[in-house]
Amino acid sequence: MTAPTTSRVTTAADPAPRRGLAMVVLIFASFMDLMDATVVNVALPAIDTHLHASPAQLEWIVGGYTLTFAVLLITGGRLGDIYGRQRLFLVGVGGFTLASLVAALAPDAAVLVGARLAQGGLAALMIPQVLASVQALYPPQQRAPMLGVIGAVAGLAAVVGPLVGGALVTADAFGLQWRSIFVINLPVGIALFAAALAWVPNTRSPHPLSLDPVGVACVTLALGLLVFPLVEGQQLGWPSWIWWLFAGALVALAGFVAQQRRRERTIGSPLVPLRLFTRPGFSAGVVTQFLFFGAMVGFSLILTLYLQLGLHFSAIAAGLVLLPFSIASFLASMAAVPLAGRLGKPLVFLGAALQAAAVLWVRAIVAAEGTGLGQWSLWLPMALAGIGLGILVIPLADLALAHVPATDAGAGSGVFNTFQQVGGVLGIALAGVVFFSRADAAHSLAAMQDALLAAALVPVAGHVLAALCSLALPASSAGAAHAAAELADDPA
Repeated sequence: MTAPTTSRVTTAADPAPRRGLAMVVLIFASFMDLMDATVVNVALPAIDTHLHASPAQLEWIVGGYTLTFAVLLITGGRLGDIYGRQRLFLVGVGGFTLASLVAALAPDAAVLVGARLAQGGLAALMIPQVLASVQALYPPQQRAPMLGVIGAVAGLAAVVGPLVGGALVTADAFGLQWRSIFVINLPVGIALFAAALAWVPNTRSPHPLSLDPVGVACVTLALGLLVFPLVEGQQLGWPSWIWWLFAGALVALAGFVAQQRRRERTIGSPLVPLRLFTRPGFSAGVVTQFLFFGAMVGFSLILTLYLQLGLHFSAIAAGLVLLPFSIASFLASMAAVPLAGRLGKPLVFLGAALQAAAVLWVRAIVAAEGTGLGQWSLWLPMALAGIGLGILVIPLADLALAHVPATDAGAGSGVFNTFQQVGGVLGIALAGVVFFSRADAAHSLAAMQDALLAAALVPVAGHVLAALCSLALPASSAGAAHAAAELADDPA
């Protein structure tokens, strides 16, 4: 998600009387997006069986959504600032609903991958308008409760998503098999579109940043050249030309950095203001976010695949294995709110370390129990991982953005969240390539267990590196002082 550049801009009519209804609509759309991102994992084995998807296509079905969401996230926020947040929200919701219909009707895995890519791009037009509207409709002193609601809804989506997906697939709802996880978006999307027309005001930024299509093209090319060989290389047998794509990714990334520097000097409003990275706290924050989020989503993917393909868990049973993680993260994040100001940096380090320890614990249980692994065998390490996530996310965002000037607040938030999504893409790709290099086509338990044990080391490394990077974050007290000074400068 990304915030506007500054802004409490309104249309001619005062949006305050209906802002509560507007936020209900926007937050529910955020819930739909977050649930859609988590619901697919437990449906992957059913998709594999029905559409005969290749391992690479399974990775694209999950990671493709995140990839297009990441590259268009900042642009989606800017388009809302320029053309109006209601207008962009309607485009995003309408397009997302149509893409869900295409996914539900997909005759093969290739069409489903295309629909997921479209869903991610359209979600990137929809979701930035949520936080942007909070800043447009509420003064600073009234935003915290609304941001707390958004955080709670995100936690609820993490809990509900795997369960809803598992229940729909296992029960074969309406005889649609896995397609029901996309069909459910249709009535919700139509209702959100109608409600947004009625209640969401078309707020804009008074001084919106211009678009940077060249920057978007450069970063898309760089990420595509990096992710494609990671996902497709194993299936293609790692031909020599694959390695040239990695080299091309480095060249494209260097070109993106050069283009961003030139734009910042000349036109202004680059896609990623590189001046933000001169602040060590921000740099440490985005790298920590990149590493821990990539590790988390990569582990979720490979664990779900192991449970269903290796141990033949039903989709709902696999969802229940993830439940302790979701509940613990939800509760821990609420407990971390009053502690973040005083213990922010230690909480981030501890959160990443707990997640690394939890993955190692899961790995040890899987190795020890083999076919005897039950539905609740992993509840303790999964709860530990959830606690780690819960105590990490709030202080990490606070510390990373604490020293970003108010004039760069929207850009800082956008870059921070984009790094999170890019980390997710690469986490899925890296964990996936190790997992599928060890798994066999027959999904024998021995091969699947070996695949999980090997691939789990990827998220362990990610969490350990995230813990180490968190040591470069600023002290909590400095962040709190900066925030207080900023609030004093903006009493509105």
